[in-house]
Parts: sequence; structure tokens; C-alpha cells
Amino acid sequence: MNRKNISSGSYLEKPIGFSRAVRIGNVISVSGTAPIAENGTTSFPNDLYNQTKTCIGIMKKAIEDAGGKLENVIRTRIYLKNAKEWEKAAKAHGEFFSEIQPACTFVEVKGFIKPDWLIETEADCII
Repeated sequence: MNRKNISSGSYLEKPIGFSRAVRIGNVISVSGTAPIAENGTTSFPNDLYNQTKTCIGIMKKAIEDAGGKLENVIRTRIYLKNAKEWEKAAKAHGEFFSEIQPACTFVEVKGFIKPDWLIETEADCII
């Protein structure tokens, strides 16, 4: 099967050695997606709701670039710096996925590469 690597243009992809998403056959996996603005800064510092929307928007583009669509998402993973604020991330997640209803996990983590990131997201798709 052919492998297609999808880049989001993140400044972290090359030094870390990862792709935003990888498609092999009918499977697309989207790697940990942080709230990075187009200029490389953190989008919406201290705003978990809008950081979540940023992450999902980046994932959506990667999925589409790989030939899929959000309706193909079967699982999402939401990593939060503070699980007590889960409802803010859940609200944004629901705006994209309330009708699709993929399997979803919310997990609190100790931290991220940048201290002002409040969230990272992942997704898996079958098309």
C-alpha cells in the first residue's frame, strides 16, 4: 500500500521527524496537534475553548489533505493540561463532532512542549 505523509507546515515537524498525518490505504492517523497559529506562535493563550477549535481545525485540514473528511473520524484523543476545564474543550469538540460521535478520550497530562499550550488533539480515520 502507498504511504502518504501530510505536513501542516509546523516548525516542529522536521526537527522532531513527524508528519501531521499519515495515510496508508484507507486509514488516516493524525498526530498530536497543538494550538499553533500560522505564524508559529500559540493561538489564543489562556483560552482552552479556542485552542481546541484551532487544534481541530488543523486536524480537519490534514484529514482533507489526505483525502478524508471529518465524517471519517472514528476516534479522537484530547490531552488537557487541566482536566478541570474539560467542558471548554468538550464544547469545541462537540461543535465539530456532535453528529459524527467518534470514540473519544479526555486525559490530563503534566504538560506540553510549550507551557502556554493547554491542549493537544489526535484523530484516527477510516475512509
